[in-house]
Amino acid sequence: QVQFVESGGGLVQPGGSLRLSCAASGFTFNTFPMNWYRQAPGKERELVATISRGGGTANYVSSVRGRFTISRDNAKNTVYLQMNSLKPEDTAVYYCTRASGAVRNEWGQGTQVTVSS
Repeated sequence: QVQFVESGGGLVQPGGSLRLSCAASGFTFNTFPMNWYRQAPGKERELVATISRGGGTANYVSSVRGRFTISRDNAKNTVYLQMNSLKPEDTAVYYCTRASGAVRNEWGQGTQVTVSS
């Protein structure tokens, strides 16, 4: 079955950096664009970043553009999210999924990111 295992979250001070990883399985990884979402307490899950199948195109929500970088390694079936200049408002549980995965309700357990001094 389709699975996503996110890791790399933690507690970081404002201005710090984290690198999230997501290992995917159960489907042909390199045939799907991949997405990172996040969900803050009391808020709906939002799409943060998207990367194309080959990794050549990426898009970001405006609030993270210039600070976050999405990438993928198709040989390892893994997608990454490099997060720099973190702000308290980036605090959330971060999830990855494949394109259309949100509609299919395909989610991993997520990884908690907390930005606080």
